[in-house]
Amino acid sequence: MMGRAEARLIEIYQLIGDAQHREALKLAESLVRDHPNFQLAQLVLGDLLTLQTRPVRLLGDVPDTKAMAASAQLSALREESRRRLLALTERPPEGSVPTQFLTLSPQSRHAIAIDASRSRLYLFENLTAARNGTETGRTPRLKLLGDFYISVGLSGIEKSVEGDKRTPLGVYYITSTLNPADLPDLYGVGALPINYPNPLDVQRGKTGSGIWLHGTPSEQFVRAPQASDGCVVLSNPDLQRLLSTVQIRTTPVVIAPSLQWVKPDALAGDLTQFEEVLASWRRTRSTGNLDELKSFYSQRFMSQGRDLAQWWPRVETELRANGSRELQMKDLSVLRWRDQEDTMVVTFGEVAAGQSRGVTKRQYWVREQDRWTIFFEGTI
Repeated sequence: MMGRAEARLIEIYQLIGDAQHREALKLAESLVRDHPNFQLAQLVLGDLLTLQTRPVRLLGDVPDTKAMAASAQLSALREESRRRLLALTERPPEGSVPTQFLTLSPQSRHAIAIDASRSRLYLFENLTAARNGTETGRTPRLKLLGDFYISVGLSGIEKSVEGDKRTPLGVYYITSTLNPADLPDLYGVGALPINYPNPLDVQRGKTGSGIWLHGTPSEQFVRAPQASDGCVVLSNPDLQRLLSTVQIRTTPVVIAPSLQWVKPDALAGDLTQFEEVLASWRRTRSTGNLDELKSFYSQRFMSQGRDLAQWWPRVETELRANGSRELQMKDLSVLRWRDQEDTMVVTFGEVAAGQSRGVTKRQYWVREQDRWTIFFEGTI
């Protein structure tokens, strides 16, 4: 399900494609009355009015102008139109999921995936059944609730440093929700911050902060495909849908250059192989064998400002105090991120046998020389 205003715009496009220009004009006039700040709708309405007197060659068929700002705005609107039409003509295959979602905990009731190349945000409901008391997950069952047009950074994607006006790529989580009453009009009806920079970003020396999913200023309906300082920007009605749906801390947000869609069963092999490594780590952690446990950790390890040499004494003290005890991993989520490296973002509840409560941990694993090792571990 697209945003309502966008669905109305797409219906107008379809009528134009069927040469039903009079019907399209009526719908365009209605859409502009309801959303007078929807610039692309205004542009389409202008073309439909022009059609009554002469042929229209392309979207925004207005006399050429030498005004740079006007020309740039027209180009941005044409690109916005192209990307919205892609959302109509290139739909995700029915029942498919983005490859990053290997398994999701039942605690993650929703998930978000963003395809920057299509200026598109996909909102999913997690239908994965609970498997209480088990250490393994299952491939996700995700229901697509809606997909929405979004804007990214003015300079594009792959954020690296503070102020580069780029949107980061990776696996993130929504950390909080911000009250619009406390925000400037720039952010529209609210904001959902994400945890950029995440531990992988920190490991790579990336800087910056304040990356949010947020709304649009009141004088605009949406922004151009590349227009923000690095945030992901939605129309206010679409952001309102997110605000009323997702939960903080448990909702993952994948931001990718483009999304690859597969049937969930296609992920089962990779998930099973990684779960074997994870189960081995759990067993070793349960026995309290420090020397064997060390083999699971990368020399790149860093957690809460501590490198591996500083971190081990704390772990050793904990293992000596607790001794050998069976540990269970509950509510497992595994999200995979592949770029120049292959990374797993793993979240789970660690509970000692005989206890009903434990701690929630997040680990970052990286594939080094054909072995999975941990380069970050912390509680959340």
